[in-house]
Amino acid sequence: MSNVPESTENDTAAAAPSDAAATAPFDLVLRGEQMLTTAGIVAREIGIRDGRVTAIEPLGSGLQGAEIIELEPHQVMIPGLVDTHVHVNEPGRTEWEGFESATKAAAAGGVTTLIDMPLNSIPSTVTVEALNIKRAAAKGKTHIDVGFWGGAVPGNEDDLRGLHDEGVFGFKCFLLHSGVDEFPHLTADEMEADMAELAKFDSLMIVHAEDSRAIDHAPTAEGNQYANFLASRPRGAENVAVAEVIERARWTGARAHILHLSSSDALPMIATARRDGVKITVETCPHYLTLLAEEIPNGATAFKCCPPIREASNRELLWQGLLDGTIDCIVSDHSPSTVDLKDVENGDFGVAWGGVASLQLGLSLIWTEAKRRGIDLPQVMQWMSAKPAELAGLTHKGRIALGYDADFSIFEPDSAQVIDVHQLHHKNPISPYDGRALAGVVQGTWLRGQKIDFTTPLGRMLRRGDV
Repeated sequence: MSNVPESTENDTAAAAPSDAAATAPFDLVLRGEQMLTTAGIVAREIGIRDGRVTAIEPLGSGLQGAEIIELEPHQVMIPGLVDTHVHVNEPGRTEWEGFESATKAAAAGGVTTLIDMPLNSIPSTVTVEALNIKRAAAKGKTHIDVGFWGGAVPGNEDDLRGLHDEGVFGFKCFLLHSGVDEFPHLTADEMEADMAELAKFDSLMIVHAEDSRAIDHAPTAEGNQYANFLASRPRGAENVAVAEVIERARWTGARAHILHLSSSDALPMIATARRDGVKITVETCPHYLTLLAEEIPNGATAFKCCPPIREASNRELLWQGLLDGTIDCIVSDHSPSTVDLKDVENGDFGVAWGGVASLQLGLSLIWTEAKRRGIDLPQVMQWMSAKPAELAGLTHKGRIALGYDADFSIFEPDSAQVIDVHQLHHKNPISPYDGRALAGVVQGTWLRGQKIDFTTPLGRMLRRGDV
């Protein structure tokens, strides 16, 4: 594949460096042979001032700064990842995860911005008051930048505009039981009514698309057989729900986004809807792209998530959906819980909490699989940084480009690591990736030009429209 990402605008390197650029005193200058800018992986010097990228010049230009970092030849400067699907769970279920542990895990994995989901915390983010409680809980604890999704639940249609005005990035709904009683699901008709409301102010509806009726008619998941759990969440449940989202978005003109797509069956109708002009985007997650149903041991409830990890043939089609552009981005759906809620002792898929903890591991997981497939690092960063930033409307995140926030990591793509869940920053040491050998190591992460030291929280609360 090409070494040039989707955006190939000139990063100023084609022109000779100006005298001003060569002599300006920057706060930080990075020099390296492998700098992932909008021109691809190129030899550059990057000048950072006041937390923004203010110069991108050819290597050897001699930019001067208060601090200078010289990258080793095997290191790559990459933009900070943007993860738009994270369940932080604070307040209310902080023993599952919290802002401090989640943002440390994110930073260790090269993530510099996350957007927190409106459920699993108590209260759910379905009113302005609840949003303010969430922001208060996060204050002073975030090591990266954090924004918030609002929730769309039965009866809160009148709260949507207020939440939008207070800066949420869009609204999440479920089309079946969410897993927690305090965040009830919408019917398709209720979702349509809320979409019509969101269309008035061009907000975004993000949807957990599994159909409750299809799930109700599926076999039960009880017991330790992964095959039974897989049968309890059939592809058809996703396909029906995705079709509902497409049609309701078509009828209302609203923007809609399909969360954590696992059924490759839905890809053709999504592509058709886009050709028809329906405003729909799609994400998938590392667990659907790296794990296989055929390899999950019975009783291994660390692998349980909803929708489920499916078969090898399905995984191949999801990768094809990424490559042909039907799937827009890759985000974690980090949905942790305490170890006891995963029912590890009994291994009962019908009882265990459904969620995979992977916030710290996403880049290495995807890079390991992408590298094996001959997919280059600039393309991976499009899926994990630029495209999620675009989804959320974060016009100053997701790229190393002039005027953008100086959010970046130093990544060693040819280094290797073996995952030990007890060494991760996640609050609870359980993950399906424990013991897995991965390619790619993040050696450091910077937020607005400051290195994250895991002691001093540098993160800010983001609001929709912030620049």
